[in-house]
Amino acid sequence: MRRSREVNERLHRAIPGGAHTYAKGDDQYPAGMAPVISHGRGAHVWDVDGNRYIEYGSGLRSVVLGHAHPRVVDAVQIQVGRGANFARPSLVEAEAAERFLETVPTAEMVKFAKNGSDATTAAVRLARAYTGRSLVAVCRDQPFFSTDDWFIATTPMRSGVPPQDTLAFPYGDLDALDTLLTENDGRVACLIMEAATALDPPPWYLHGVRALADRHGCLLVFDEMITGFRWAAAGAQGLYGVVPDLSTFGKAMGNGFAVSALAGRREIMERGGLRHEHERVFLLSTTHGAETHSLAAAMAVMDVFAEEDVIGRLHWLGDRLRAGVAEVAHQAGVGDHVVVRGRSSNLVFATLDEGGRPSQEYRTLFLRELVRGGVLGPSFVVSAALSEADIDRTIEVVAGACEVYRLALETGDPLRYTGGRPVKPVFRRFA
Repeated sequence: MRRSREVNERLHRAIPGGAHTYAKGDDQYPAGMAPVISHGRGAHVWDVDGNRYIEYGSGLRSVVLGHAHPRVVDAVQIQVGRGANFARPSLVEAEAAERFLETVPTAEMVKFAKNGSDATTAAVRLARAYTGRSLVAVCRDQPFFSTDDWFIATTPMRSGVPPQDTLAFPYGDLDALDTLLTENDGRVACLIMEAATALDPPPWYLHGVRALADRHGCLLVFDEMITGFRWAAAGAQGLYGVVPDLSTFGKAMGNGFAVSALAGRREIMERGGLRHEHERVFLLSTTHGAETHSLAAAMAVMDVFAEEDVIGRLHWLGDRLRAGVAEVAHQAGVGDHVVVRGRSSNLVFATLDEGGRPSQEYRTLFLRELVRGGVLGPSFVVSAALSEADIDRTIEVVAGACEVYRLALETGDPLRYTGGRPVKPVFRRFA
């Protein structure tokens, strides 16, 4: 990885953190083993040294169909040749909005943006304006909602962030949520949460959240950045049958192209429009929010989802990977330490130490062996482009990694096998 190491130094000289997303930073990979990507096709990527990898978690879960998917590329090329941005809305804006509302029929209006943070912050602003309240309640068991102050104030990386009117509630506990809303009765503008996390929600939990929001007069916002186009094209709200007041989509919706969406009830969304008598809300006025090529990419993705069983394929691939990893981990004697979790379309892995505790040292060891075997896997989130052979090869590499893992458990010294410093959590107070 000589060239990757050289380019990583260039990245750090020019870019704070050496990447434009903290989760892509080289501190998330073993020392000296953070490849810089040259290009990708399907489920494979190549680094600048010419090494080829089977990739998981593509683009932080955004590339659901695989890199350079032909239908997406064709749609983007057509629109780029017609112009990307104009002084007035383009026809593609109407077409994309209508297509989105057909795909997510629980929403009545939609407005597009470029990233998830803008969409979730717009939802918060809209909820505050609609309810006349200031407090926001976020689900504390879910890792990320926005780069903006209202959320970052809840993380350890609070430097530069003034105090915010943000509360937190645990996932799956209706009594705790009821207590929070009762103690702050009449002050909470919205609840914002992912409807599902690693596992399906407890029975009737989402219905209970919906009822509590209604009882206390606050809006319910579903962050569908991950669940949209992975749980179902219509997101978790379409799968579980619980309709939020507002929802946000992104990531897989553009298959890697920059597009996100704020959607919801007409009477709320229209507060950011021109056809109402209330005080106006400054809602998602972005220069690049409706670039034609990104909207074309989103429509191409929605077409593929309508015509092919993408969700079914994601689950088939995830099921095969989960079973294979569990089998080789058990055979190596580390089945209680290398654990695959989550919905089959959105798998993650846990690396546990001798006492069954999550361990950054053992994660480093595991990631190192994956990269050495040609698997780039910060998670085991699958794309539809993976082949059966890709899954089988991944399981072979995991089997080798589990043998090293067993040796580290036996010696009690995982750092001996990491090649350097351990990987670090994204949200930490000091670099």
